[in-house]
Amino acid sequence: MAKTSAHQKNKSYSNAVYATPVSEHPSLDEVYEVTPFSEAFWTYLNYVILNIFGWFRDLLRNARIENRKGSAENNPPGFVPLYQSYESFYTRNVYQRIADCFNRPIGSVPGATLDLLERVTDDYNWSFRFTGGKVKTINLASYNYLGFANNSGPIAENVINSIKTSGLTAASTTQEFGTLTQHRKLESLLAEYLGTEDAIAFGMGFATNALNIPTLVGKKNDSFQSLAINKTKLLYLKGCLILSDELNHASLVLGARLSGAVIKVYKHNDMNHLERLLRESIISGQPRTHRMWKKILIIVEGVYSMEGSLCKLPELIELKKKYRAYLYLDEAHSIGAMGLRGRGVVDYWKCDVNDVDILMGTFTKSFAAAGGYIAGKKDLIDHIRVTSHSAAYATSMSPPVVEQIVSVLNLLLDNDEEHEGRQRINQLAWNARYFRQRLTKMGFIVYGHPHSPVVPALLYSPSKIAAFNREMLKRGVAVVTVGFPATPLVLGRVRFCLSASHTKEMLDEVLKHAEEVGDLLNMRKSKLNPKRPFHETES
Repeated sequence: MAKTSAHQKNKSYSNAVYATPVSEHPSLDEVYEVTPFSEAFWTYLNYVILNIFGWFRDLLRNARIENRKGSAENNPPGFVPLYQSYESFYTRNVYQRIADCFNRPIGSVPGATLDLLERVTDDYNWSFRFTGGKVKTINLASYNYLGFANNSGPIAENVINSIKTSGLTAASTTQEFGTLTQHRKLESLLAEYLGTEDAIAFGMGFATNALNIPTLVGKKNDSFQSLAINKTKLLYLKGCLILSDELNHASLVLGARLSGAVIKVYKHNDMNHLERLLRESIISGQPRTHRMWKKILIIVEGVYSMEGSLCKLPELIELKKKYRAYLYLDEAHSIGAMGLRGRGVVDYWKCDVNDVDILMGTFTKSFAAAGGYIAGKKDLIDHIRVTSHSAAYATSMSPPVVEQIVSVLNLLLDNDEEHEGRQRINQLAWNARYFRQRLTKMGFIVYGHPHSPVVPALLYSPSKIAAFNREMLKRGVAVVTVGFPATPLVLGRVRFCLSASHTKEMLDEVLKHAEEVGDLLNMRKSKLNPKRPFHETES
């Protein structure tokens, strides 16, 4: 009964949140508090001490005074090293000290709770052995935004039944014998859900970006030159420019580099810097020749998972129209998780889907499956079908994975407020808002947008990164902590991932433990939000 009443409260909250466009709401600005001087000082000092001891221990290892526990690279004459010297040094002397906080194997589905396999080390994290036990935890570490990562229930039954009729794999590529009726059904439903003319699905989210951006911009390829040149204008063309947000995911960065296009990076979510680059690029043209660019592609993410921030989509659309550029939107962390109907940041900002040229997303998070997609105009999708390396060389999506996505899409396409799809979307919105507000009121330095399902809280020091992770695990909470080189040196953080499957009681328990550990590690340093009691009426 308590769960039902809590849900009703959550649902009414979600409707209130989305009643007013966020851009018009003065309290919904993203906040990035400046690093306190004391934290920056101790973090730098921490790294200096780690480096000094690391160099000293390397001297001892080279002199055979200390045993080398890990593997060492011995290059034959004439061969270059596989790794840069500092990368190996950092792994040996910094990362290895806190390696127990990462790569933890799990022994259950990644739902609201999960079982971590217990492991211990006898050689200071150089190796681990399993004890055979499991640790039950509340899971705030998985991208299970809508809570569909289950092994029981109607969707799981649909997936099991699909194996009986379609098997486990298509055993061929999309362009050969790997396209099944289920794949066409998935792409049709996806286009309907997103409101686009067509869509194409791929078996791997990372490869969706890495292998398809080169089909949109880059160097001229004569074998594809005759493909609907006037129709799509999206061919291999020499003289293309990519403008990329500095915090874009590695898959976007790799795809841009593989394309061979000229790449310029603009400051994160800085529309003034982006416009300045657009203007200067158009005025100066291509390097050396100064000819006009054949195509300019702006690449952004919907939700930036490390910052918890949202792209400024209305302003991006305005700029791309003003300068006649194309817009590539990666909705990996926003599809299903943002917007009144869960249709990503396009839905959240109430923009016209036709104003975004290329919509990309993944099925690995809100859909609890695998793979990715690109959606847009039919001419664009037809072009990708015949030019994408992913369609030509990668095995097409597994039938049970397709069934998982189709089952979730059917729920999300149902617009009835009382039905499961909309309830999960509303629950996630309430959970994200409630958790972030509580954490902020406790005095943690929290980054990002108020409605982001990813909530980063700053830890700074590498010692605190490890300590917070270990202390939360002792209290039965699984979290992800991140530090250098995944973040800047002084911006190590814990990243809480909210899910529709979390109950208010679970979140309150996590917040209680976070408050305890925050005091233990002296983390509650916010000057914008000093520690004070939180009242539920504020949510």
